[in-house]
Amino acid sequence: MTYVDDTRAKRNVAVLVLAQAILGAQLPMLFVVGGLVGGQLASNVCLATLPISFIVFGSMTTAPWISPLMQRNGRRFGFFLGAFAGAAGAAVSAYGLYTSSFVTLLVGSYLTGIYMSAQGFFRFAATDTASEAFRPKAISYVMAGGLLSAIVGPQLNKLVQDVYVVPFLGTYIAIIVLNLVGMLLFLWLDLPKGSKSEPQASVAPSRSRLELLREPRVLVAIICAMVSYSLMNLVMTSTPLAVVGCGFTTDNANDIVSAHVLAMFGPSFFTGHLIARFGVERIVSLGLIILAFAGGVALSGVELGNFFLALILLGIGWNFGFIGATTMLAGAHRPEERGVAQGMNDMIVFGMVTVASLASGGLMNCSGGSPVEGWNAVNIAMVPFLVLAGGSLIWLVRQPKMAI
Repeated sequence: MTYVDDTRAKRNVAVLVLAQAILGAQLPMLFVVGGLVGGQLASNVCLATLPISFIVFGSMTTAPWISPLMQRNGRRFGFFLGAFAGAAGAAVSAYGLYTSSFVTLLVGSYLTGIYMSAQGFFRFAATDTASEAFRPKAISYVMAGGLLSAIVGPQLNKLVQDVYVVPFLGTYIAIIVLNLVGMLLFLWLDLPKGSKSEPQASVAPSRSRLELLREPRVLVAIICAMVSYSLMNLVMTSTPLAVVGCGFTTDNANDIVSAHVLAMFGPSFFTGHLIARFGVERIVSLGLIILAFAGGVALSGVELGNFFLALILLGIGWNFGFIGATTMLAGAHRPEERGVAQGMNDMIVFGMVTVASLASGGLMNCSGGSPVEGWNAVNIAMVPFLVLAGGSLIWLVRQPKMAI
């Protein structure tokens, strides 16, 4: 048996886990306050979740250029750029909140989306120096860094959200600090510097985006990642609005989101092992089934326990579905196609997540006469997308195996 030294990969994974924990704490904070701040400043309550939509839209429009940028100049350059954009976005959002300018808040949210896009490539960076055997575990460990962000983010938000007279202004100030401190971690990354330093030994020419989409495993990986992330975002975006609308407190919303994010990243310690043992298709299928159960729990009642259990199941389902799809994609393209394939993946995934986050506010606030009716509409909307992803997986397993 050939020994493969993954020492370098393990060091990079350790750095990325810490970055996920510190920098990643800003996202649960923003998802808690985004809809509530939007409801304060928007002229139409149906647009309450638009700040969250702009974060995801920023991520979608950034992915096509930041992935090739990382391939040319190295991951570390892109990660520094993302953290700087996160700090700038929080500063602009804070100014918009202070001046009661909804448009300025949206501009800041878009800049934050650049950070979100860069963070999305942490999971791919974990595979850059990893052996094939260590690859799924590397992805899982990096995603597991979100466990700390799940604790740090919402709990920090509870401490700072009411520090200033303007509600939630302290949230954005704290996020600026998180970005400035967290970006220093990237100094310890040991990743390929860019395309000039990477071997170009492949005989076959790189495939175009359209050619990659014709590869069944690439197409299904993108569909499953898109559905897993979009449905998680659809429900999570509405959760603070639903929790407060059903008579609970903002602190309850913080605790529910914290439990949700813990559930998103907690299984990551063993997701990679499960993929290695049972196969990526089975784990993605399990993720989709758990997402369906999350919707069922949410539809069964609006007690605090229902919110907690539904959001915990939502997080676990996302973990299996999204990490599985990421692993599937990482093994479905050649190294020189990384920039195109991963950028295209995140553009499509976050494009649909943008639609989901925007639809979330509309379904929650404008599809019924009460918060309960709106919350039910959000969860019923999951059904056709689960059917799409499940059908694509069935189609994939019936396809003949093809070499990359």
